[in-house]
Amino acid sequence: MMLEVSNLNVYYDNIHAIKDLSIEVEEGRIVCLIGANGAGKTTTLQSISGLLPVRSGEVSFKDQSIIKKKAHLITQMGIAQVPEGRRVFTNLTVLDNLRLGSFAIKDSNQNKEKEIKRIYDRFPILKERSAQRAGTLSGGEQQMLAIGRALMSRPKLLLLDEPSMGLSPIYVETIFEVIQDLIDEGVTILLVEQNANIALSISDYAYVLETGRIVKSGTAEELMNDTDVKVAYLGA
Repeated sequence: MMLEVSNLNVYYDNIHAIKDLSIEVEEGRIVCLIGANGAGKTTTLQSISGLLPVRSGEVSFKDQSIIKKKAHLITQMGIAQVPEGRRVFTNLTVLDNLRLGSFAIKDSNQNKEKEIKRIYDRFPILKERSAQRAGTLSGGEQQMLAIGRALMSRPKLLLLDEPSMGLSPIYVETIFEVIQDLIDEGVTILLVEQNANIALSISDYAYVLETGRIVKSGTAEELMNDTDVKVAYLGA
């Protein structure tokens, strides 16, 4: 198992945000978390990547505990997160944003430049915009940049937080094609996505999160045919 989260509890001061959450992500799969705004999806990802402290529970990556590791060490181990809202460095160029994605990785400059070339091959528009400030990019271009920045650390597990948020349909289609390509290339993905129809259509397994607690889980196909999920999340 690539990722195992067991009985995770996370608090914001006295607010119990994540309640005994347990999920698993098999290598080479897309697993999605679906739920309404405020359900705890982003908090779950940030807890896995070391950005939020955990009150109790366990997080294991490739059978190694990461629960008390700092975020940059978790990145070095092979986990990268694409945050909600992209959060690119708007005053820096596209190229500098990409270079920052490999900041925590100990590797030669030559290998890092090779990685930039791969990202430019994947997202040609970023090569065209390489000297442009990231804040001047469109929303879809910024999402490509955020994914490219995460890929600079050559992750084994990619945590994707709301990749379709605020994007036009054509960019949504492009981003999800990239997600499927990454799976073919051996990257495992844990996806948070409010658009449950899209998330379930490309995922292997899914969890439903409500007020910090897992209330349903199953294969993506099972949840797409679940009456409660249809009514609550699929617009049935």
